[in-house]
Amino acid sequence: MDDAPAERVGILVPAGMLGAGFAEETVERGLTLGADVIAVDGGSTDSGPHYLGASVPKTTAAAVARDLRILLKAAARACIPLIVGSCGTSGTDSGVDWVADIVAGIQAEEHLTLNVARVYSEQDTSLLKQHLDGGRVHALPPLGELDAETLESCTHIVAMMGHEPIVAALAAGAQVVLAGRATDTAVAAAVPLMKGMPAGPTWHASKVVECGGQCTTNPRSGGIFATIDAGGFTIEPLDPAVACTPRSVAAHMLYETANPFQMREPAGTLDVHEATYRAVDERTVRVEGSRFHLADQHTVKLEGARITGYETMSFSAIRDPHILADIEAWAALLRTVLEQRVEQTLGLRADAYAFDVRLYGYNAVLEELDPAAGPPREVGVMLLVNAPDQATATAIAKIANPLMLHLPTADMEYLPSLAFATSPAETERGPAYAFVLNHVVDTHTPTDMFRLALQEAPHHG
Repeated sequence: MDDAPAERVGILVPAGMLGAGFAEETVERGLTLGADVIAVDGGSTDSGPHYLGASVPKTTAAAVARDLRILLKAAARACIPLIVGSCGTSGTDSGVDWVADIVAGIQAEEHLTLNVARVYSEQDTSLLKQHLDGGRVHALPPLGELDAETLESCTHIVAMMGHEPIVAALAAGAQVVLAGRATDTAVAAAVPLMKGMPAGPTWHASKVVECGGQCTTNPRSGGIFATIDAGGFTIEPLDPAVACTPRSVAAHMLYETANPFQMREPAGTLDVHEATYRAVDERTVRVEGSRFHLADQHTVKLEGARITGYETMSFSAIRDPHILADIEAWAALLRTVLEQRVEQTLGLRADAYAFDVRLYGYNAVLEELDPAAGPPREVGVMLLVNAPDQATATAIAKIANPLMLHLPTADMEYLPSLAFATSPAETERGPAYAFVLNHVVDTHTPTDMFRLALQEAPHHG
């Protein structure tokens, strides 16, 4: 791509996440506004550690393919790059390859000839140990110092890239960049920075557009368009019926940040203390005054997950008013009796496994943070068992089966009949994962922990 200095750079973000869906006409509108790049995030840690631990995507291939088909055709027609970050949800190598296979199929079907770069971010444990031994790994709160055993226990580890590996891929001739784990902002910031736009407005605009329409008056609207220039950036929704306001744009700095005025990237820190937000018209906002402070040391964040056991789940429902009058006492009794029967039947003490009883409809989500004020009409009881192996987890859940169906309170003279949601009542969930890395690595260069593979597209007849 042409990396000559530009007076302005337009960023088209079609949705907050690849596979979420968007109206095709909004992408067309983004092209008419003068897009220089199409950027979209492909993943997140929001949905928990399973997707990294198991290296599987959260989104279905059909949804990803639908979005990619529109975006690839638009990028080819406009001769602008398409950048996807955190491919396959967690950004593992297999996640990048999964998206790349979908892209290859679409290119063949649509007779497209776009050069595709894969930027891999999965990390080799032995190399991370060298960084650890060299004192280049540092903990982020709330985790403590890292040890080699924790690294070895992870099923997958990724490093979160900034914009630099994406820029390297574009400079090598890529027209489509499929990146492993990346900061949400890096995918949007790469082309503007490559074309000489100032870092402050670029990173601020990239932060605001990261989740698509979330910075608008209708978050469900899908896409967003930002124009960056030497003095700041202008932002508007791709849906003409939706608006950006100074409040909706400024408020996005509250989203997923520890400090609403600062945000750390691998290369430094975005600072919006002096940023101003002004309505250009009823649906467009102008932002000026953003700054970016380069860090003395470039760092990348590590994310890793490991297996914590195997889970089996049961779910029953209670409508009995006598039990519901003191549901907490019933739940406490369930826990006590279950522990007793597991020890009697399997010979397992409580420290050999774990289980959780969640009362949906009564404090299941926030528990003591927002306690219920009175008895509920009905409650769903979720039992989640975690054990060293699947068979043990299921055996414990089966022991709980008659309790979740007929357990009376101490003062009841009859057996209540509760209701399981499924038959069989036990659902094996397989391995359970936990995030165990929240650390950064001091890098020698911004790209040395990432691998670039560029594939020139075949010419389809």
